Amino acid sequence: MSYNKGSSSSGFGFSGFKMNARTSSRTVAIPPPPTAAISKQGYSTMSAITSNALSTTWGVPKKRAKTEEEYFEDEEEQSTQKLEYIPAPGSPSYQGGNQSDDEEDPLDAFMAGIEKQVKKEQGVKVTNKEKEKDKGLRFDIDEEDNEESYYRYMEENPLAGVKDEESDAEIEYDEDGNPIPPPKKKEIDPLPPIDHSTIKYEDFEKNFYQVHEEIAKLTSEQVNELRRTFNIKVTGPSPPSPVSSFAHFGFDDSLMKLIRKSEYTQPTPIQAQAVPAALSGRDIIGIAKTGSGKTVAFLWPMLIHIMDQKELQPGDGPIGLILAPTRELSQQIYVEAKKFGKAYNINVVCCYGGGSKWEQAKALEEGAEIVVATPGRMIDLVKMKATNLTRVTYLVLDEADRMFDMGFEPQVRSICNHVRPDRQTMLFSATFRKRIEKLARDILSDPVRIVQGEIGEANTDVTQLVNVLPQNAKFSWLLNQLVSFLSQGSLLIFVTKKLNAEELHNNLKLKEFDPLLLHGDMDQTERNRVISAFKKDDHSILVATDVAARGLDIPHIRTVVNYDVARDIDTHTHRIGRTGRAGLKGTAYSLVTDKDKDFAGHLVRNLEGASQPVPKALLDLANQNAWFRKSRFKSGKGKSINVGGKGLGFRERPGLGSSEASGPSSCDFSDIVKSIPPRTGPGSDRLSAVKAAFKAQYMSQFTASEDHTWEQTLENPSGAQKPAAPAKKRERKSRWDS
Repeated sequence: MSYNKGSSSSGFGFSGFKMNARTSSRTVAIPPPPTAAISKQGYSTMSAITSNALSTTWGVPKKRAKTEEEYFEDEEEQSTQKLEYIPAPGSPSYQGGNQSDDEEDPLDAFMAGIEKQVKKEQGVKVTNKEKEKDKGLRFDIDEEDNEESYYRYMEENPLAGVKDEESDAEIEYDEDGNPIPPPKKKEIDPLPPIDHSTIKYEDFEKNFYQVHEEIAKLTSEQVNELRRTFNIKVTGPSPPSPVSSFAHFGFDDSLMKLIRKSEYTQPTPIQAQAVPAALSGRDIIGIAKTGSGKTVAFLWPMLIHIMDQKELQPGDGPIGLILAPTRELSQQIYVEAKKFGKAYNINVVCCYGGGSKWEQAKALEEGAEIVVATPGRMIDLVKMKATNLTRVTYLVLDEADRMFDMGFEPQVRSICNHVRPDRQTMLFSATFRKRIEKLARDILSDPVRIVQGEIGEANTDVTQLVNVLPQNAKFSWLLNQLVSFLSQGSLLIFVTKKLNAEELHNNLKLKEFDPLLLHGDMDQTERNRVISAFKKDDHSILVATDVAARGLDIPHIRTVVNYDVARDIDTHTHRIGRTGRAGLKGTAYSLVTDKDKDFAGHLVRNLEGASQPVPKALLDLANQNAWFRKSRFKSGKGKSINVGGKGLGFRERPGLGSSEASGPSSCDFSDIVKSIPPRTGPGSDRLSAVKAAFKAQYMSQFTASEDHTWEQTLENPSGAQKPAAPAKKRERKSRWDS
């Protein structure tokens, strides 16, 4: 590598880097020739590279480095600059030299108009802001303080502070440290209120009942006698008379054909009174024992009601709506409605929680005159606009008390409020408390109340047997009786808790039986499979919790065993009602332990109400409960008056068990007074003790009189005073004398 050495007086001492000192113009300097650094072989050296680099930038003034702020400001300016579009030559928008500048493209003119309008609006906004800035402000008033900020926030967030959104304190963890998902919200928000005055409803007919001539001839005494025969009580304004035959209903041949096919021979008591009332368009409260035919009592009039109205149009909701508390009961009603709806080609849809919402929504879109649903699922489908309640004119609440007890009252009320006010409403149940009845009357108008037997009465067609056993002896008793139970028909075993049901199911399997299991935590598909298999009699034993206590209508169940007692007497009534259906006889066994003394009293009264024998062991167990002992009526000999000691305030009354009662019935008052013995019991000297205390207080402050003439009376026992010498009259001394 070689360098051209220059003079030592100027520059850096190298020709390649030689610079003139203090030159007025740096542009006049000439760079060294590019061929000054070529080696003998003809290759460029490092000096050549440096020289070439300097030759390109020689004489160019050096730029000052930008600061960080200047760099980002330049970048923002470049981003805000709008570069005009310059069309390329040959493009459709390219204007050649021969075109005049006055000609304007229509699209460009349109876009220019839009830009002017936007600029104009922006200018108005800017001027408004400038005017607001120019206004005088009172910062102590106009600016938002903390309190105003709080109120504004609460208006924008009405649920702030009400719900704890994803708080870590609510998250629970299992044994392995995995977070447990929070339970799903079980409460379903009711439907919002609706103003019926803004909706125009079409008129419809309610009354379809033509009184049969045989019923019209009955006198009031004969009607009352017929009701006494049916053991029904009817209250309400002008209730129709009961009937005694299906011919009195006036049904057409197609429906009567299906009724005969279902092996109905005569109306049940609840049907004999409820069907005429429903056909008359009346609201009904129907209370009857389980298995009495309540379902068809509201289904048959519903079919007549629907057939009188015009056909459904696309987008219309149902005409008849039936609400039930549980999935099993809704499916049971659906089967009955489907069976009798065939007579008129009526579509029925069943909607319940646990089923596919998409499938149920599709079925509703196709059109259904009757919908059987649980309250929660019905609200969900209305909210998602799968159906509407505009055309509902026939509303039924089955097992209404159960729905209210399960906490569905707000949901049921919201559904009823969404149905037109002039609807026909019915409530049917096996039990109906007075508090629930008051709530039910709010959604009915002039209802006819029909009660068969007593409210909450057990089915008398079921023979109830109660055994008091130790807890560890129940399974051995069941095994000993199992063969005899299965020889009569199918067996249904009720257990209160899910874990106990699974344990009993497994124990029966170990004993080589083949039972089915049904409880609330099972998937709905599995539930349907179990119930279907039990209905087909593929299995003879079903172990279930109380989910099967209501609405399960299987005729071949001949025996029910309450392996665990029910939570309340209403559930017990529904449990034993799973047998003895439609007039058939059945047997229900209840296994009671010493821990069930609180429930034993209710069980005793239920047995007595159904005219069933009460075992002595059960009565003794019930008497261990203080509530049952106090509320129980007292039997035996009446209480004898004045029996026992003669205590405080004792008065013996002649003629009511006293010894003087044997004397003459009339006596002088003085004789009665003389016959009263002196009081000698504890506390009888109370008056004398008070007198002695006052006497002692008096004597402590008493000053004896100077006149002793009164002592002369003591010497004369007869009481006659001796004449005394006239004494000198003493003058009364004034208290003011000294």
